[in-house]
Amino acid sequence: MIDDVLAELKDKASKTIDSFKRELSRVRTGRANLAVLEPVRVNYYGSKVPLNQVATVTISDARLIVIKPWEKSMIAEVEKAINVAEIGLTPQSDGEVVRLPVPALTEERRKELVKQVRKAAEEFRVQVRNHRRDANEFLKELEKGSDISEDDKKRGLDRVQKETDASIQQIDTILSEKEQEIMEV
Repeated sequence: MIDDVLAELKDKASKTIDSFKRELSRVRTGRANLAVLEPVRVNYYGSKVPLNQVATVTISDARLIVIKPWEKSMIAEVEKAINVAEIGLTPQSDGEVVRLPVPALTEERRKELVKQVRKAAEEFRVQVRNHRRDANEFLKELEKGSDISEDDKKRGLDRVQKETDASIQQIDTILSEKEQEIMEV
């Protein structure tokens, strides 16, 4: 019983940490990163589709993303979609490809991004704590229903706390790595 509760807690915590990693991958750090293009949706013959479904997207160097639409007629649509998505990058086109230069971040912008990342980390820590609360409540219900003893409940609560602490430590580690990446000049 307790192992099932812990397995579910680990699964939820793991999914939360994966979501946190995805969230951080969208944060622009002054280096070219394809994850910043995830919100871009291109109008392709009346349908809004992800950018990677109408073009080849590559990183040519540390500060340049190159987008080569499969159809030359899509260049204007790609530029428009990038502007509408408000990802903070300005497209430049030469009729063949769309280039997205990634400007270096100012010190002020870096500090602002660090604040955003810390705020996101706290939101994900809260999610992990909510999973802990749910697991603890379930263990207490099992004890009330006489499915487990009081000692088993105590051991289960301790294990839940240890798992929660490990998950929060993982979030903190990911956060500090991202902060270093953002502050790197």
